[in-house]
Amino acid sequence: MADQPRRPRTLSDARTEAEAAFKKTTTRVPEAPPKKAALPGVKELVSLRIDQDVLEYFQEGGPGWQDRINDALRKAAGK
Repeated sequence: MADQPRRPRTLSDARTEAEAAFKKTTTRVPEAPPKKAALPGVKELVSLRIDQDVLEYFQEGGPGWQDRINDALRKAAGK
């Protein structure tokens, strides 16, 4: 069997192989963020900009104006 002369590796070949091996071990498949379980009756704090006259309309009824806005939004959403 004839020995074939070894072809010397070039720096770029070694670097390419090293980078490929590194990427293979360090690259992760992105995971989807876990979905929040919707619990009935749990409300989420949000910031909402509404017209002043609309806010005054709901606040005129006294305490519970935020619940009244929520009810109006649920009705508008068909829920």
